[in-house]
Amino acid sequence: MKKRKQLINIILLLLFTFLVLFFSLKDNYESIIHEIINLKVSWFFLSIGLVLVSLLLKAYSLHTVIKEIKPEYTVKKAIHLTFITQFFNAITPFSTGGQPFQIYTLKKDGITVTNGTNIIMQNFIVYQIALVFLGILTVLYNSYFHILKEAVILKKLVVIGFLVNTVVVLFLFLIAFGKRLNTFIITKGINILEKIKLVKDKERTQKNWNTYISNFHQGAKTLFLDKKLFIKTFTQNFASLLCLYLVPYTILCGMKVYNISMVQSVVASSYTMLIGAFVPIPGGTGGLEYGYLKFFSSFITGPILNASMLLWRSLTYYLGLLIGAIALNTKRK
Repeated sequence: MKKRKQLINIILLLLFTFLVLFFSLKDNYESIIHEIINLKVSWFFLSIGLVLVSLLLKAYSLHTVIKEIKPEYTVKKAIHLTFITQFFNAITPFSTGGQPFQIYTLKKDGITVTNGTNIIMQNFIVYQIALVFLGILTVLYNSYFHILKEAVILKKLVVIGFLVNTVVVLFLFLIAFGKRLNTFIITKGINILEKIKLVKDKERTQKNWNTYISNFHQGAKTLFLDKKLFIKTFTQNFASLLCLYLVPYTILCGMKVYNISMVQSVVASSYTMLIGAFVPIPGGTGGLEYGYLKFFSSFITGPILNASMLLWRSLTYYLGLLIGAIALNTKRK
């Protein structure tokens, strides 16, 4: 069943990728290919470098959190795990496939499921805070300087995407710090499951869940009370996002387009990613490409716009998927 679901996700990914390529190339095929071929090699490698640095910063953030529980855990393992996570995130809707695999892998490395879940949730909370904070900065910047041409529907989609990410952060905080609420929900849930015969040993199940909630609550508390740990992981995730958001800038510079600044690239990329927050297709395929074309049309038009979008998508999504697939195949079955 699980393999069948993954196969369906991959088929959807390939289908939407084909559609994106078709609609991107159908009108100016020769001109778009010409722009891609004539891209300056130095800027292209700089773009690849930004993507790799972004992934490494995510790995260092993960390692920083893991080290609090298992000091001997190596940076190499964290990098390898981050790369593989990219693959599972890429082939699942809303990037939900990576976290379960991370918990499973951490368990194999001697970290309990409770602690593993704690680690992944802490790291994800900090990532979401960095994402929302950067989103706030870009929305405020664009509201003041009006650098993007926003269609009504795009403006609504950005607002929805921003709200979705904000709600996720609030929900995670509720889970992390609402110990009484969590206990109440779990208790009610176990009572219901006992009545329908899905839970046999109520007391044991309740005890296990209470231990889990207590450990998770303590872990979250440690993260936010330890200012040094929080600032370090937040900075790593914030820098990782900035690197990713600067990729369009380096690609366009490689195409000899100099009428876009680094700040404008970050703002347009942030808006694009906010739209992708609720596209229920693996990798947000279709929605992210549409967002890129609309937001970056404020600075460029014609074949260069489509060519830069294809290169941007290849580097920020398919490159990570490829690296993740290679890393997965170098790991023991």
